[in-house]
Amino acid sequence: MKIQIYDQNYNFGDDQDEAYLKKLAAYVDERMRVVADSTRTVDSLKVAVLAALNIADEMFTLRDRQQEIDGPLRKRVEKCVALVEKALEHSN
Repeated sequence: MKIQIYDQNYNFGDDQDEAYLKKLAAYVDERMRVVADSTRTVDSLKVAVLAALNIADEMFTLRDRQQEIDGPLRKRVEKCVALVEKALEHSN
């Protein structure tokens, strides 16, 4: 299976999820083109590194947001579990 990113072809094994790889490739290609347009950089290696930094920033931002949600949510779940356990103890 061939995937194209920033006018370069890459070969992947047939055991990969083709639709998913194409979706990833399209995203990376888009990010590289945005970087190239905004920086007016033509060096594909520099474009790739800058795009990778942008994608890493997106990932770190999403991970931080997820941790902000998970912390309070985990506490609420633990509190609910404790209340249910206490209610079950009293019902026996």
